[in-house]
Amino acid sequence: MSQSQKFVRPVRAAGYIIIQSTSNNTMMTLADELGKTLAWTSAGTLGFRNSRKSTTYGAQAVGEHMASLAHRMGMRRVYVRVKGLGYGKESAVRALAQSGIDILRIQDITPTAHNGCRRPRQRRT
Repeated sequence: MSQSQKFVRPVRAAGYIIIQSTSNNTMMTLADELGKTLAWTSAGTLGFRNSRKSTTYGAQAVGEHMASLAHRMGMRRVYVRVKGLGYGKESAVRALAQSGIDILRIQDITPTAHNGCRRPRQRRT
């Protein structure tokens, strides 16, 4: 392997961006095809504090930052998985789309409870 080939960054065909939007923050994770985490960011790591982390503007900033990270890693096409009930889901996906990332699929993976464990008995008074 020559010296010039040693530092060439591999071009990844596609990857995953997982957006977790809670009521307090918006977090994004960039993963490759196998699911290995390559990078992550959130509104808190970008300098938003307290209630500003949960805004749509914070989620938009997270989306733009993640798109630049994906471009730097050579990833142009992504599958987006959205998780959570926060405000930042839509604006984060819009920021990804506007930044030149080719979105192949958007999938909602929010966990929903269906019945679950038996409730405890009613308390006697």
